[in-house]
Amino acid sequence: MTTRPIIIDTDPGIDDAVALAIALYSEKLDVRLITTVAGNVGLDKVTFNALRLLKFFNKNVPVALGADRPLIKDPIDASDIHGSTGMDGFEFEEPTEELVLEENAVNAMYRVIMDSKEPMTIVPIGPLTNIALLLKMYPEVKDNIAEIVFMGGSAGRGNAGVMSEFNIFADPEAAKIVFQSELPIVMVGLDVGLKALVYPEDSEQLKDMNQTGNMIYQLFQKYRGGSMKTGLKMYDSTAIAYLLQPEMFQVVDTFLDVELHGTMTTGCTIVDLKGYLGKPHNAKVCIDIDPQMFKQWFMDSLKKCN
Repeated sequence: MTTRPIIIDTDPGIDDAVALAIALYSEKLDVRLITTVAGNVGLDKVTFNALRLLKFFNKNVPVALGADRPLIKDPIDASDIHGSTGMDGFEFEEPTEELVLEENAVNAMYRVIMDSKEPMTIVPIGPLTNIALLLKMYPEVKDNIAEIVFMGGSAGRGNAGVMSEFNIFADPEAAKIVFQSELPIVMVGLDVGLKALVYPEDSEQLKDMNQTGNMIYQLFQKYRGGSMKTGLKMYDSTAIAYLLQPEMFQVVDTFLDVELHGTMTTGCTIVDLKGYLGKPHNAKVCIDIDPQMFKQWFMDSLKKCN
């Protein structure tokens, strides 16, 4: 079976942990590098979380530290959702730093992309700072990038502002650079993630499924992305779901941009579904998901973990 080579750029948090579990145990994905970016919590904490997860999964994927702040604006975080550590709720073993590369995330991505014999897919599930820096510093990497599939943005309302989703609001200038890169990009946004729910009965199954399922169950007790009663929102896993089972999504080709200067809408992703702006299409945007198909895929995927 051929595998798809990917780089995951992440800010682990709880839903990032679930997405990483599914990606790392998938027989269809070859995770060649994990890069970290400040987002859900600060850079040191998210990097520590990535290392804790890799030790727990017993996976030897190199990790490179990326940006500790946005390109221009002041940092924000989502510790109110994920806890002060970013992954409150489970007692992980202390990791070592042997997987941490000396080179930074941008240089590591450049090397991995340029050394790959086939085009790489980049999967950002946090703010897009590292990706923007990569494209600005090393534009030649575009020739060996198959596509960028990111979790972020929204075709509707926001969760960090009235119209802005957290990952884009955290660094809208970085998002602008990625959207204007002329690379194939796929947006799997907040409005799709709101329908990608794990319900109480699913969480109970996870507890006894395997050690990964139990770990995720424990994290879910502290996760504030929804509730254990009404369903937990698996935002970041939707990006992995798009890679592995895109038929569960409704996708449109459209023009995508981001508002940088709106007094009340900074970070809003402009998804021009009706072509009002008259701009050429530059992205595929997921506008809907089959919730039942997602739930089945989600549970089946976690059964493959240890």
